[in-house]
Amino acid sequence: MIERLTDEKISACLEKVSCWRRQGETIIRDVTCRSFRDALSLVNEIGQQAEQADHHPDILLHSWNKVRVILSTHSAGGLTAKDFELACSIEPVIAEYERSK
Repeated sequence: MIERLTDEKISACLEKVSCWRRQGETIIRDVTCRSFRDALSLVNEIGQQAEQADHHPDILLHSWNKVRVILSTHSAGGLTAKDFELACSIEPVIAEYERSK
């Protein structure tokens, strides 16, 4: 089983992915896209990254152009290094969508 991170380690990891915020035992990233099509494309790109990492976030597409990504390691019951590794790998994808607004 993968090891949960301590609060201190979580705080240190959040400094590296500053656009993410902690909510309980998850980290969350909200993104507003230019259009529904862009939001849907972003969801698909995040999904591809998640598949490659074999770590699957909760992804919500709502209000026609908003995407919320929620990371937590369900099998560990909280945040692990895998969550922050995936956040770091998908952050450039998210940043590209934000630049195109």
